[in-house]
Amino acid sequence: AGSQGAASGATPNPSAKGDPGARVSHNGQNLLISMDEVAKESVIRVGKEVLDSMINRAIIQLACRERGVEVAKSEVDQEIVRIAAEFKIPVEQYLQMLQAERNISPEQYRRDVIWPMLALKKLAGAEVKVTDEEIQKAFEREYGPRVKCRMILCDNLRRAQAAWAKVKENPDDFEKYVQEYSIDPASKSLDGSVPPIPRHSGSENVEKVAFKLKPGEISAVTQIDSTLNQYVILKCEGRTDPVVKGLDDQVRAELADLLKKQKTQEQVAKVFESIKKETRVDNYYTNTSTG
Repeated sequence: AGSQGAASGATPNPSAKGDPGARVSHNGQNLLISMDEVAKESVIRVGKEVLDSMINRAIIQLACRERGVEVAKSEVDQEIVRIAAEFKIPVEQYLQMLQAERNISPEQYRRDVIWPMLALKKLAGAEVKVTDEEIQKAFEREYGPRVKCRMILCDNLRRAQAAWAKVKENPDDFEKYVQEYSIDPASKSLDGSVPPIPRHSGSENVEKVAFKLKPGEISAVTQIDSTLNQYVILKCEGRTDPVVKGLDDQVRAELADLLKKQKTQEQVAKVFESIKKETRVDNYYTNTSTG
């Protein structure tokens, strides 16, 4: 046994601290593992993670207390029922799945996941709203045509310009220059092939360039973002054919629900960061102070 238990007889060692956790016996020899030892080992292994979770919950509790916000047990239960319904499985099966896949008990889930989320939603205040413009952009992003292309990604302008000069001379050798110049290992292993590019999904610069290209055309050197020293060269291979052609009521409702969830998550994150900054935390485990 790796634990430093104390040798004992038929009864637990009276010198052991705290309650006994286990006794290991072999050929008349015994080692007692106390619960104090279990607790110390647990703190060493997962103490910081557990303490961080407790601190975050305490921060939210203090904010709720100050602002008169309460989350009833019935609200927590209703939220779990709602989430399980989204997965189209019974509540008990959903909780069992969490236990098996994430090693989180139903009580931990209620206390450490659902309660903080509901509390932060209440602290955030007004319910989020979704505009027609946002729904239209989401429709174009999720269901609109996408540009199929290959990409060369470079981490400086000089390298990108060198690659572009070679590609313009020999466009049929694009895949060859991917291997020579691209720094992206994922697309490089696929000769530059990347997932089809939708609208409103990330880099506005790249999207504008991609959607102007015709099959076989090669883009100019394009900076991904003004804050990033990364540049791409795209070779267009056509466009995908949209599966959903129109924005009907059902699609609109699904997109509105998706956008509300996304905006709520963003709002909750902002609220939590705000109350963290307003709250002083002296963490004696890590010898740090914040807030």
